[in-house]
Amino acid sequence: MDYVLSIKQEEDHLLLAIQRKERWAMRKLYEDNYSLLYPVCMRYAQNEEDAQDIIHDGFIKIFKNISKYQSGSSLISWMKRIMVNSSIDHYREKKRKQTEEITPIIHLRTDKVDVISSMSEKEIIDALRLLSPTYRTVFNMFVVEGYSHREIADSLNITESTSRSNLVKARNKLKEILLSKDGFYEE
Repeated sequence: MDYVLSIKQEEDHLLLAIQRKERWAMRKLYEDNYSLLYPVCMRYAQNEEDAQDIIHDGFIKIFKNISKYQSGSSLISWMKRIMVNSSIDHYREKKRKQTEEITPIIHLRTDKVDVISSMSEKEIIDALRLLSPTYRTVFNMFVVEGYSHREIADSLNITESTSRSNLVKARNKLKEILLSKDGFYEE
């Protein structure tokens, strides 16, 4: 019991120091949570550079809005939500700059039954990166983060039916990618 109170007091002390813009506190929060939050960003990013941009933008938002954190709730969950929102913001920004992406349609069949279990986490993340940014974002938001289609539609400024359609297309495309030779399209 005393240990739980001291952890809570330590967290409160850290959060107050961050509100006062004390660098040591910001550094501690960053270093203690980077490895937990970076994989969230990687799921949405096209590449490692984008993931770095997302996580840094996310930490800036965390530091700027730390006073809005509700003490007593899970700090890591609050920070993950900010990283997801930063990923969505990054997606929107890229979409505005994007002209039009044309993806070739390739139909592949395989006799491999259990391809996914033989793949590493990196191979699966790499397969997710082969999805278009729209498909990847909708897939992550629905499957990984648990957003509803209404929430996805509101966040991405699309209709719910578009969200559902993109999810189906993302799953089909991901299945093709994972079942193709070596887990990737050959072009």
